[in-house]
Amino acid sequence: MYRERLVATSVQSSSARRLQQLLLDYHDFRQHKAAHPLLEHTFLIADWQAQRLKDTHGDLYRHPGYHTGLEFLLTDLYAPAGMTRRDDNIDRVFPKMVKWLPDNLLDTFAGLVELNLITQQLDLELAELCHHQGFSPDALTSDNYCQVFRSSQRMAHRERQITLVAEVGQQLDRYVRNRTLGWLLSMSRAPAEMADLSDLHSFLHRGYSAFRKMNDVELLIDRLVTRERKVMDNILKGHPKPFELPGDL
Repeated sequence: MYRERLVATSVQSSSARRLQQLLLDYHDFRQHKAAHPLLEHTFLIADWQAQRLKDTHGDLYRHPGYHTGLEFLLTDLYAPAGMTRRDDNIDRVFPKMVKWLPDNLLDTFAGLVELNLITQQLDLELAELCHHQGFSPDALTSDNYCQVFRSSQRMAHRERQITLVAEVGQQLDRYVRNRTLGWLLSMSRAPAEMADLSDLHSFLHRGYSAFRKMNDVELLIDRLVTRERKVMDNILKGHPKPFELPGDL
């Protein structure tokens, strides 16, 4: 919808150029995915994987100091459905973002966009692989999920996905420690509604609130990354119970 605006915006820094290219890539992918015959299957796969993440990290998900943050990660950052309006609004305000935001914030936005793009690309690939191998996404088991996962041609993207979780999480944690950001989000709520940007504002405010409530974000990110790399290694090595991890992880 706003592709022309993205293309026409003049960018000066490498951070702005990276964000611009990622938004263009994400915009084009969203159009491709929306017309894909397996679109509904990607939602089923996303739901399966979100539940798997809750199970694998159940101790963290149930922890009052981490629950809100993990819920935000799973429902807002890892949310292939229901975010079209938010994503369109990011495209729409891109010219103002590159004009007013510093490069470090543009880099963080770029990381969020890349993480969302890669996650949805991987979900679509799994939907296609399930279809080719005769597995129904609404009846996935751990065994056939792992079989499909091992046939992926995007292992480098899966590694990048885990790395981005760490990078973006650490960057977001630094920003939410700045109380000025919380004040700005509160003050900008009415202007955002007037500009029809309430979805984007709500997303930013939920992220700010979620990370502010977490006890030790660095510990959370470290455990998430360590566990997910172990899970991936288990799957690729054919471990009989790839999602059951040692108690010290």
